[in-house]
Amino acid sequence: MRNTGNTILITGGGSGIGEALARRLHDAGNTVIISGRRHDALERAIAGRAQMHAVTVDMDDPASIAAMVERVLTDHPTLNVLVNNAGIMRFETLDRKRDLADAEATISTNLLGPIRLIDALVEHLSAQPESAIVNVTSGLAFVPLTATATYSATKAAIHSYTESLRAELKGRVEVIELAPPGVQTDLTPGQSTRPGYMPLDAFADEIMQIWSTTPTPPELLVQNVRFLRDAERENRFAETLVTLNERAKAAREAGRS
Repeated sequence: MRNTGNTILITGGGSGIGEALARRLHDAGNTVIISGRRHDALERAIAGRAQMHAVTVDMDDPASIAAMVERVLTDHPTLNVLVNNAGIMRFETLDRKRDLADAEATISTNLLGPIRLIDALVEHLSAQPESAIVNVTSGLAFVPLTATATYSATKAAIHSYTESLRAELKGRVEVIELAPPGVQTDLTPGQSTRPGYMPLDAFADEIMQIWSTTPTPPELLVQNVRFLRDAERENRFAETLVTLNERAKAAREAGRS
């Protein structure tokens, strides 16, 4: 993927990882369109930045996705890069019957949302020069956080979907996976200051260094996520599962004290 001169759509670009990457990609000389549910957050993110634009979308709603795609392609027909970053993360209790609304919303937003958006844009992107799809997954795609089981499962599914997409679009659209570790954002309550999570700016800076490598790696992985990404291939999945979940629980409890 070329580093500059792109027209890039980033979902979930009004805060967190999406906003941090959007600003850095804009600084690198790209036209950037960010999307999300909250108009105020989007407007704040693009304030004072020429060639940075915002459009609202509900990634849980197929009609909203279709309307966004129509607007973006009308206003930005040179769109050649899609970054699927939007997602939600909810804590769950698995050992008793419960209301599955959070699990169903997580699947709809994190899994069906990107699939629907890719489907709406794949023919357009296939016709664009130097096009790319970047799917943001998670280190939890490779070792799950049991307290957020559905979130972890959706990220594992997007990892698998990305592998299939890369094979099917070879030679037409570059397909890249970006798998963050735990990063200090507002994805879950208290996470922005949670001990042991990677500072957002440090994460975004390291990702941009990797992203600028030629050729772009098929997986964008900061060093902090290797503990999870490489667990199975290094035959330490079982112990990593225990360690991850013990550390995460301790960090959450420390944040509450």
